[in-house]
Amino acid sequence: MKKLLPLCAALLLGCASTYAQTPTIAPATASPATDARVSAIKALQIPNGTITFAQRDESPTFTAPDGKVQNNLPPRTIVKLVLNPAKGSNINVELWLPDAEKWNARFLGLGNGGSAGRINPLSLAWPAASGYAVATTDMGTAPNADSGVNNREVWKDFGFRATHLMTVAAKQIITAHYGKAPEFSYFNGGSTGGQQGLQEAQRYPQDYDGIITAIPAHCRTPLHAYFLWNDQILKKTPFTKEQEAAVIAAGNEYMAARETPPVAGKFVSDPRYTGKDAEAVIALALKKDPSLTPAHADALRKLFDGPRHTVTGERIFNGIPFGSSISSAHGHLYLFKWVFGANKKLEDINFGNDIDTYTAALGPYLNAENPDLSAFEKRGGKIIMTSGSVDSIVPTHATLDYYERVITHVGSLEKTQSFFRFYIIPGMGHGGGPGIQNTPNLLDVVRAWREKGTVPEMLHGKRVVNGKTELEMPLYPYPAKTGWDAATSSFKAVDGPRGGVERVAPAFRPAAAE
Repeated sequence: MKKLLPLCAALLLGCASTYAQTPTIAPATASPATDARVSAIKALQIPNGTITFAQRDESPTFTAPDGKVQNNLPPRTIVKLVLNPAKGSNINVELWLPDAEKWNARFLGLGNGGSAGRINPLSLAWPAASGYAVATTDMGTAPNADSGVNNREVWKDFGFRATHLMTVAAKQIITAHYGKAPEFSYFNGGSTGGQQGLQEAQRYPQDYDGIITAIPAHCRTPLHAYFLWNDQILKKTPFTKEQEAAVIAAGNEYMAARETPPVAGKFVSDPRYTGKDAEAVIALALKKDPSLTPAHADALRKLFDGPRHTVTGERIFNGIPFGSSISSAHGHLYLFKWVFGANKKLEDINFGNDIDTYTAALGPYLNAENPDLSAFEKRGGKIIMTSGSVDSIVPTHATLDYYERVITHVGSLEKTQSFFRFYIIPGMGHGGGPGIQNTPNLLDVVRAWREKGTVPEMLHGKRVVNGKTELEMPLYPYPAKTGWDAATSSFKAVDGPRGGVERVAPAFRPAAAE
């Protein structure tokens, strides 16, 4: 997705780039005024924080240790700081501040990916090149996810605190540097960054004027229970690449009758399905690949259904979407180590008492499930939220249901869409996928909505392969869908169904806590 996150900077799969050393910064030959501004930043008193680095850089090019390059950078001041709001909390933050004449008077907060723990400096380069004062954080989980083992302060930092404190400190530094506060502030994140964005809207509505929350891992503890559920199943009954391909093809073929002609059989646009649909896909997969056994069929029933509580039968999370990767839908099990310790055997964790313990410990901090966005809406805030229809890493079911719960709380779809719009992107996975891979720069879209009142009634989606556009498709805000006009052989908006997914039980969405 073109500058959506940028996507790889915020994907759950660990695309948050790492770097073993701080890239070399070429110090500028600065004017006395510039030196004074840098000195003023160094002298700032940050609540519960310390500025560890402040230096101006005039190089027009930034090269990350992995060789990726960003050109056309303006002269900028780079600032690093550490925040310690509590014993056991250690949050790293980095800002890039373009020189005043290049600054667009806007602040951009960037989300992270996976378990975070590192800052990707390249993610700061393109916003700085576009004129933004930009900041990101490691979410307090450095040097790796094991930092959260039995450390409740890290749970709070990762869940909500690091992003908010980054935002507060960044605005303080920006105001000191430019002599005025940002005119507008935006947040852009996906996956873990999507969790961060929704936490901001729910807990700290004053922080941002507009938020992009893409493929958001907001239903965090149930999502990782889904990973564990799949992990335990796939360890007992693994699938070969060929078998997985047959299952994906079966899902695409079975759902083809519900698709528009240009995409039928290529991918699944609407991830909602029933148990009857699942049985039909399993039967078709068995026909496609005779090596699939009855054990594989039983495993697929559980994978497509998703985890339930073994005692109460309550829904913990939904299952793997048709047409999506099975092999990507497990792992990411660090949260269980946080609660049960590094030595706990993951295969021994049960979906009864153990899941209750895990949910009670982490859910109040990590989950961003509060449908009350009234304070954010009243201040004029705008949210654009997206999900991929074939994303098996953060399936869209819980996100769709969250949006429905917001509608119920607000009172109507129309009022909800006046400040919050949700798009299910056909054929998109967790970055890439067989369908739409590119949308407009959603930062530009949310800015135009917030600042000019330009409502995003439709987005233009594309699939581009080797520089060639293979598919163009209009994307409409849920519950509308992309339909087909047979008379003109073109796409059109059609009314789509509301809901249609089983709700994660309230027991697994505990109320937020500080």
